[in-house]
Amino acid sequence: MALPPDLPPSSEIETLTALDAALASGRPLHGLRLQDLDLTAHCDQLLARTDLEGVVVLGGQLPPELDEHLRAHGALIFPTDPHAPIDPYRAALYTPQELYAGLRERGYEATPDYLAYEWVRDAERQHDAFVTLLRAIHDDSVSDALLEFVGDRPVVGVMGGHALGRGTDGYAAAARLGHTLAKAGLLVVTGGGPGAMEAANLGALCENAIQLDDALERLAAVPSFRPSVQDWALLALDIRDSITPSTEPTSLGIPTWFYGHEPPNVFCDGIAKYFSNAVREDGLLARATGGLIVLEGAAGTVQEIFQAVTPRYYATDETPVPPLVLVGRDYWTRTVPVWPALEALGRDRRLGKAVHLVDTAEEAARIICDLNPPIDPQLMPPPLTPPAR
Repeated sequence: MALPPDLPPSSEIETLTALDAALASGRPLHGLRLQDLDLTAHCDQLLARTDLEGVVVLGGQLPPELDEHLRAHGALIFPTDPHAPIDPYRAALYTPQELYAGLRERGYEATPDYLAYEWVRDAERQHDAFVTLLRAIHDDSVSDALLEFVGDRPVVGVMGGHALGRGTDGYAAAARLGHTLAKAGLLVVTGGGPGAMEAANLGALCENAIQLDDALERLAAVPSFRPSVQDWALLALDIRDSITPSTEPTSLGIPTWFYGHEPPNVFCDGIAKYFSNAVREDGLLARATGGLIVLEGAAGTVQEIFQAVTPRYYATDETPVPPLVLVGRDYWTRTVPVWPALEALGRDRRLGKAVHLVDTAEEAARIICDLNPPIDPQLMPPPLTPPAR
């Protein structure tokens, strides 16, 4: 029997529409995974079924009689922690509004974003194995949602430090970089935090240069998330509400609760926030199949550079090697001398042709766009003015 059009090709059921299709298909329910669903309205239908061996219910809500019935017929029920401020079995990426719920009324310390960080810190202090398990399940669920969000779209990563202040030339340059990349049809992914990451996500979100310039001017009133995350995020949320988003997602943020001092920025279309920084970094860099642009940053940015370099260094002739572009010649050769190491590693290897060092974000955008056709020439940045000799 052919699968109904609304039924996923796998056994994962993440929407009530897909569950309705599965129930109506005539197929046995054995082995289905029901993820993060409120089964209250489907209680009678499921109570009438006995083909439930191997059904796995991940979180969600179900009446006690349905819980008992499912268990009696061989289903496995995975509960959540009623004290958890987030849903470990979630089937979709976060939205900024979800992570910052209650910010205006009760302050940042009452938001799900902050409470999730405290929830994990408390569990680590108490060595709570159940919370550790839920944290791992959560991150796997986010990875699954991230895969569905990205799909087949070309993705370019923009990395950079969290300390870059709003109202600075560097922040504006990062924002215009994100805008150029998004207008060229690329999905912009960042680490989802403040600074350069926020700027790139903002640029990707804005539909035109006028909208972007207005947002940059308004954001300068609160340059940093220190000393007040609440003031920093509230201003950004108000500005986001005034921006008409694109019909298609243009940017993605992949932050982590590992850095509790870094709140997520609100200009992403989707936020894949992780508890594990290692899983987060792998997901972030693996998604940037169209290339990676690295703006100035500190230890976290340097870590990302070398994590991105390793697969490029060992790439075989058959393996794609996306470009890696460092922006800031003096910074990466003198202040934080990463570039000499990349030159040495890339000598006589494919890595050497994949890494680039440029002076400006405009040059970086040109390299990435040239290597990710088709590109509308009207959307490309203007030709660079040759330097004076």
